[in-house]
Amino acid sequence: MYVLTIRTSFAAAHNLMNYQGDCENLHGHNWKVEVAVTARELDKAGLGIDFKVLKREAGAIINELDHKYLNDNPAFHDISPSSEHISKYLYQRISERMNNDNIKVDSITVWESDNASARYYE
Repeated sequence: MYVLTIRTSFAAAHNLMNYQGDCENLHGHNWKVEVAVTARELDKAGLGIDFKVLKREAGAIINELDHKYLNDNPAFHDISPSSEHISKYLYQRISERMNNDNIKVDSITVWESDNASARYYE
């Protein structure tokens, strides 16, 4: 099994619901996102998946969040757009787009700062 990982980022605003503290107020982050996929087999070029394809497919979903107010996204109407929930959302959406017989999203890690991240995997 091979694990391939890309890093990308997006900037967005949010506020946490049911939270008592500064983060209940509107604020933003420059989130970093790590997308890890597994590949069981390599193609004739020796690739599990071309990094360009992985970046493009993951980027199509991540770009939907870029420069947005995340609380307006229907996925976050009833839950806080926390790093934890964002990582699960991206995992599910990117999995729908990418998973096949060979490629499977392994995990999504969302960094809200240089020292704080949340990872989702199944």
